[in-house]
Amino acid sequence: MIFERFTDDGLSQYSYLLASEATGEAAVVDPRRDVEVYLRYARERGLRIAHVLETHIHADYASGALDLAERTGARLYLSAYDEGEVYDVSFPHEPLRDGDEVPVGKTRLVARHTPGHTPEHLSFLVHEDGAAEPSRFLTGDFLFVGSLGRPDLLGEESKRELAASLFDSVRESLSGLPDAVRIHPGHGSGSMCGSGMSTVPETTLGRERAENPYLDPSLDRDTFVARLLASLPPYPDYYRRMKERNAGGRGFTLAWPEPVALGVAAFAERAAEEAVIVDVRHQLAFGGGHIPGAFGIGLDPDLSAWAGWVLPPDRPLLLVAERRDDVMEAVTRLTRVGFDRVDAFLEPGIDAWLRKAYPLQAIPQVQPNDLARRLRGDATTVVDVRTDDEYRAGHIEGAVHVMGGWLPEPLDRLPDRDRPIAVICGSGYRSTVVASVLQRCGYTDVWNVPGGMTAWEQAGLPVVRSGAD
Repeated sequence: MIFERFTDDGLSQYSYLLASEATGEAAVVDPRRDVEVYLRYARERGLRIAHVLETHIHADYASGALDLAERTGARLYLSAYDEGEVYDVSFPHEPLRDGDEVPVGKTRLVARHTPGHTPEHLSFLVHEDGAAEPSRFLTGDFLFVGSLGRPDLLGEESKRELAASLFDSVRESLSGLPDAVRIHPGHGSGSMCGSGMSTVPETTLGRERAENPYLDPSLDRDTFVARLLASLPPYPDYYRRMKERNAGGRGFTLAWPEPVALGVAAFAERAAEEAVIVDVRHQLAFGGGHIPGAFGIGLDPDLSAWAGWVLPPDRPLLLVAERRDDVMEAVTRLTRVGFDRVDAFLEPGIDAWLRKAYPLQAIPQVQPNDLARRLRGDATTVVDVRTDDEYRAGHIEGAVHVMGGWLPEPLDRLPDRDRPIAVICGSGYRSTVVASVLQRCGYTDVWNVPGGMTAWEQAGLPVVRSGAD
């Protein structure tokens, strides 16, 4: 059997292709939006994608399942347990129930209902070449390496009930499976679909039984639920929008138009209308000079996630990039989180904007030692935009902590808009995103700390480590 994992680093998302070497028949599980990666893999190896399966209605990325099934003629299999739930798939598919099988040559994919992350969640046991015992378990967002899926995607009112369902799924779905079964999850470290995930992309059930804190057999239901709910990561608002669109299927265009090149005057005219500018250049280039009002989200694997966090969902987008090749890479990453209206890009780039004497805005960069001196001598406020865990592990004394994805909502925790603010994260990427958001909100004296807390600590500057936020 051929078995391949595909990784989207920015969303820490894994999808899988399984195929029979004898027949060339293949199945894809949890495909991402840009499905060409699976089509190309199949073409190069003479495979035929005959089955497309999903573990659940995804919240963090745009599904490619419907598109891939239509482009290949494959049968599309989704959970039968969404009926009557908050999110119910509205397009044609073949429903799968617990114990149903999908054959791929002599290999069988056996569905297991594993609710908790979502009510409809399925996982798939892989029985290779007719074997009675499974060799692999595709666990989606049910079981991660070192963790479990978050149970709060349907809101506060149902998270305790879903956490209890996860307790039952752990006890029932894993019972009787051999320790040697390889676990292949839907996400790894960096995803917001769970907390405490390992950077290791796969594991064995035996290792998880020994090391995963949620698989401890001594845990009772109440302790399990309390521990899981206490560990929930921040909830991105775009998750609700993504679930609605993935359930509806046709909320996404199956093919998105290539953005057009606009000269400076035409670009400025479009920018003056309802369009939003996304500048995907490196953080230092963006800080040195950018079009006023632009979001600074660098062309990095994290572009998808941060676009989901901060970009308005219903406005056309205009891109500023270093190179034309960067434009299409940015488009791909944006479509993975549902931004289909990338209308145009600036050609030949920001230098042309500057030569035409159009206005530019800057974000000054302040090195750690200079920032330390400023903190001793003026009223600069440090805004730390990292996660709670990162902040607790070490931060600058007196820093205001606001996880960057929440902005601009908690602006009342920040100083007046004309007071100096130095934004810091781990490396300078997230702080650039947040600094651009603050500029859009009217903050006039915003600085960025390149290198972030990593550079601060390497400079030997003091940090506060505490268990308090």
